[in-house]
Amino acid sequence: MTIRFCDDLGRHGFSWIVEEPMTRTSHALATSEGVWFVDPVDWPDAIDRAAPLGPFAGVIQLLDRHNRDAAALAERLGVPYLRVPASLPGTPFEVIEIKRWKRWQEIALWWPEPRVLVTGDALGSNPFYTIGDDRVGVHPFLKVTPPRQLRAYEPEHLLVGHGEGVHGADATTALRQAIDRSRLTAVRWAAALPFRMLKKPGVRGAA
Repeated sequence: MTIRFCDDLGRHGFSWIVEEPMTRTSHALATSEGVWFVDPVDWPDAIDRAAPLGPFAGVIQLLDRHNRDAAALAERLGVPYLRVPASLPGTPFEVIEIKRWKRWQEIALWWPEPRVLVTGDALGSNPFYTIGDDRVGVHPFLKVTPPRQLRAYEPEHLLVGHGEGVHGADATTALRQAIDRSRLTAVRWAAALPFRMLKKPGVRGAA
């Protein structure tokens, strides 16, 4: 399994990505209370890099089926494991409800001060999600009913659970384009799926 760093947030943290077709991405967010790991795949290099950023504060799981190594890492580090929490008091994070379906429990995180928006499965940037020149796309199962509540945010850093994030002025543009075009691209996405999944990880899909 090949893993590499991505999404450097400076003093606010970083991400790391597994180089595989679904490009699982994990995040370390360094707050004044400590470092929070989000949907982590346990990679020693990432834990070592996070250590100088502050004490380990906890592990947050954004999606009920995104178990990854979240529980095991929290136990090993001796920190709380928070699975799809309804709120995060005592942290700088705002919890955004994405879905509370029986078989799909998902939240996103908004961190106002550095304008970081973190999503789990709702948005992604790998070929499974995107079409055409989109930087980011809505999850295929949500394309008809995209998470429009995210459109109210203007992130400087848009982090996703599958693929690399988008940063700077492009982050808000990519977010809103993904949501606004979601229904229009649903049919094109389905038609192009076999071709996109043959692409290398990290390469955006083409119609």
